[in-house]
Amino acid sequence: MEGKGIVGKLDKSEQSCEEISHLSIDIGGTLIKIVYFSTNSKCSTSDEVPALSKERQEVPNGDLNHHILSGRLYFVKFETSKIEDCIKFLSSKKLQQCGAQCHHSHAVDKIKIKATGGGAFKFANLFKEKLGITLDKVEEMESLVTGANFLLKAVSHEAYTYIGGQKEYVQIDQKDLYPYLLVNIGSGVSMIKVDGDGKFERVSGTSVGGGTFLGLGKLLTKCQSFDELLELSHQGNNRVIDMLVGDIYGGLDYSKIGLASTAIASSFGKAISENKELEDYKPEDIARSLLRMISNNIGQIAYLNALRFGLKRIFLGGFFIRDHAYTMDTISVAVDFWSKGEAKAMFLRHEGFLGALGAFMNYKDGNADFMAPQLVEQQPPKSSSCIVDRIHNSTRVHENENGAMDCRLRVSSSFKIYDEVKRR
Repeated sequence: MEGKGIVGKLDKSEQSCEEISHLSIDIGGTLIKIVYFSTNSKCSTSDEVPALSKERQEVPNGDLNHHILSGRLYFVKFETSKIEDCIKFLSSKKLQQCGAQCHHSHAVDKIKIKATGGGAFKFANLFKEKLGITLDKVEEMESLVTGANFLLKAVSHEAYTYIGGQKEYVQIDQKDLYPYLLVNIGSGVSMIKVDGDGKFERVSGTSVGGGTFLGLGKLLTKCQSFDELLELSHQGNNRVIDMLVGDIYGGLDYSKIGLASTAIASSFGKAISENKELEDYKPEDIARSLLRMISNNIGQIAYLNALRFGLKRIFLGGFFIRDHAYTMDTISVAVDFWSKGEAKAMFLRHEGFLGALGAFMNYKDGNADFMAPQLVEQQPPKSSSCIVDRIHNSTRVHENENGAMDCRLRVSSSFKIYDEVKRR
């Protein structure tokens, strides 16, 4: 299991006593993303913010049919190629007893978890065979948009720009959010025009994305994982391999059309004229050039699609970014260059979990008494936010050192949670 930033890592004490009431999964071509809500109130350490009581509470508006569960929202991810690790992780949570939409404790075929992404179809039989779980499929683009809309509306300081090595958080006016372009960079890239809740259209995309970076990276270097390749790129110099404008113009700018001498004329272009083999180039330079090429391409295509539909806001998500400074800087520079400074790329703090979070928000049931889970604040609610703002010290919710977030979940009285040992 990989962990970074908001990704929750659980120690043995937490694993032994948590109860999971809702869980969703996004199975992509490269990564598996999981979001789950746990009511493990007795498991915090002295270094963590204590979770709230896991006892059910009545909703403040007096609706006796609905209750509030207090606990933590966790985010975890796995490589899709190591799906067996994901299966073991889910098995350790004993979802057969407690962690899914379950109507009959002894009817295994009734256990469902919300799932999105192409892997929800590809691996459906595997989850059924290994865990006895049915993947209740949620449409992928719908999940991405639902997750993005929720974060942009409910979470302060969710979106930010990255310019000159500095993050600057953007205050989102909910009344002026739509329309916007959502660029989700996973194995491939989808560009979605979002006009409102449930109103969206995939308008473009490219096959050159995170999967391209890892695939070519594995072929051209000895790296075996995305994070390893990304770390390697930190040490590289793309100018050793990329052909720059100055290489063509004798060190000069091509000022007539606004190209600086340092602008890339051709990615990997120097390999054409140099009498070198692959082993003659440093792996870190290759990784850097590859990252630069893909990031530039995404930034350019994103802006051109925003221009095509007259969109002023461009939000980028997906685990390709990973809060990586060089990636964000390259995309930002590309958008700024092609828009002549009129547009800015905006990144999302919870970039990789849009689909999983959107699926999480999609829990429904045929029963009239059942309602989709809603995340609510610990303080008297002004919005449906439960995501913490670590940098700006939000007082509304708390995030412990694991990256998990203390929050509350509103559910109907007809929804049942199960203990890992016995039914409550």
